[in-house]
Amino acid sequence: KPKFWDDNKISFLSIIFFPFSLIYLFLFSTAKFLQSFKNNNKADIPIICVGNIYLGGTGKTPTTIKLYDIFKKRGFKVAVGKKFYKSQLDEISILKNKTSLITDISRAKIIDKTLIEEKNLLIFDDGLQDKDISYDVKLVCFDTDLFIGNGQLIPAGPLREKLDSLKKYDAVLLKGNSNNFENNHQFLKNYSQDIKIFNTFYKPVNLESFSKKKDYLLFSGIGNPNDFKKILLENNFNVVDEIIFPDHFKYKKNDLQKIKIAADKLKAEIITTEKDFIKISEYDRKNINFLKIDLKISNEENLINFIKSKIND
Repeated sequence: KPKFWDDNKISFLSIIFFPFSLIYLFLFSTAKFLQSFKNNNKADIPIICVGNIYLGGTGKTPTTIKLYDIFKKRGFKVAVGKKFYKSQLDEISILKNKTSLITDISRAKIIDKTLIEEKNLLIFDDGLQDKDISYDVKLVCFDTDLFIGNGQLIPAGPLREKLDSLKKYDAVLLKGNSNNFENNHQFLKNYSQDIKIFNTFYKPVNLESFSKKKDYLLFSGIGNPNDFKKILLENNFNVVDEIIFPDHFKYKKNDLQKIKIAADKLKAEIITTEKDFIKISEYDRKNINFLKIDLKISNEENLINFIKSKIND
């Protein structure tokens, strides 16, 4: 992800790419207009979509897993749907390990498979921009720190849609323990007074596996690497170095050897995310640990009651 996407001001690079954003907006709007002529029949199963407008690092996959766990405990026969992308095998692997995952090359086929398996609730990880599917509940994930970046559309910025599109969605899940929450809350309300806003945050669940007396080298290839480092620092990890890779990065043996050599020189332990850890072969995992993180929802009961009111309409 280009760093200028998250500048607090419009950068020179953003200005250069702005004409391409206009082309993107034209193509996106044209596709949406053409899709409006299609007969998108409502599926015979309630569907929740957890997606984003900001590209990457908003917590939509952890949110999907959390909602799956909540509804499963409440007696729903719930499945998670994820459209198959070869570049997102890490997320597919995590979802497969933690949920009843159904994946295919199209979301329509995923719905068909869900009905065959006689599920009574489907949660899609990603897909808000897929206008071929009729969703009962549309949830948009944001991060309190990254928020909307520079506020520009791809490729001048990180936004997949204009912020006016919030009027089409049901609720925002704003992730983070940040002083920015109230400001972000009001900012979003300026675009949609009716949209519901809920706060989510990460909580480590295996802190006892780590010694705070040791030094740590962290590495990650996720959408928002600063989020991971922030969690470590907030929990008193002594981070002496970090190595950042692109989101969905596929680690090769040579990459891991360089990480281990760097850690040896610093006499530091190696720590990474669960999403990165699952991409590493069993053999190469030696001396690499991951911090397991759970997503929590403030006012969880209010969110679940809101979702249930939508799917029972």
